[in-house]
Amino acid sequence: MEIGDATGQCETILDSIEEAVITDREILETVLVGLIARGHVLLEDVPGTGKTLTARSMATALGLSFSRIQFTPDLLPADITGTHVFNEQKRSFEFSRGPIFTQILLADEINRAPPKTQAALLEAMEERQVTVDGETHALPDPFFVIATQNPIEMEGTFDLPEAQVDRFMIKSSLGYPATGGAVELLERRLARQQQTPTVEEVVTTEQVRALRTAPESIHIETDLLEYIVGITEATRENPHVSVGVSPRGSQRLLEAVRAYAVLRGKEFVTPDDIKTLVPPVLAHRLVLTPEAAVEGIDKREVIQNVLARVSVPTV
Repeated sequence: MEIGDATGQCETILDSIEEAVITDREILETVLVGLIARGHVLLEDVPGTGKTLTARSMATALGLSFSRIQFTPDLLPADITGTHVFNEQKRSFEFSRGPIFTQILLADEINRAPPKTQAALLEAMEERQVTVDGETHALPDPFFVIATQNPIEMEGTFDLPEAQVDRFMIKSSLGYPATGGAVELLERRLARQQQTPTVEEVVTTEQVRALRTAPESIHIETDLLEYIVGITEATRENPHVSVGVSPRGSQRLLEAVRAYAVLRGKEFVTPDDIKTLVPPVLAHRLVLTPEAAVEGIDKREVIQNVLARVSVPTV
């Protein structure tokens, strides 16, 4: 797919989602980058800010199948992946697919389930497949996870394991709308009879698949590759960080910035593209030292400090 065509489709998708979701367009762009770059997105925010609506609206606009799993403390891994059930007529066990067999999966309030159940998504997110009782089953193409979680200090939540967090390409937050946006939200409710707003399908599944191939044609200079590596290495050397960004994180940043270039209608990556994507792609991958946690140091503050210290190449 040509870059210009891909950019036009991205604009159409975002316009459609904005008919239902009121938030900064930059946040919706970040979520769309996760889809185009073949990653997954984690949205952390308090209840009622539109996380679920964003996921559902994106699935509708993209014309993709959608499934929602409400994570609860008693949810079992088999409730997600599926299990074998006995067929009385055939006198044999058959695999009954779970809700994970969809193209866009909303893992709602993922940190309300225990770590064992959260880990059921690991193989699916990385390999696009699930293994049940020794049998491997491929997931639909595309397969995109949008997970939501409440702030970890809220009652009844569990911290996501580091391995799970690292599988998310992007972590972002919708936040509360500005005053004007909040008023528009109420005005839109007055203009319709349904409680929940709806969006229209604007692209087909085949167009989505083609859109996800567009970043492969984006050019990036060697100096910028070294810049990405320099940033990730600097996170490992920061005194407030016990575990920095892994090579997987470097690769995910590369994939994200190429997708972002598509979104911006460019055929190449710039340093500004990298600096824009570093916080949502890398911050959640850091494991801070106990001292940093006690001092209340934020991961994004560490990332901003790293960006300030790493020299920016001239391209």
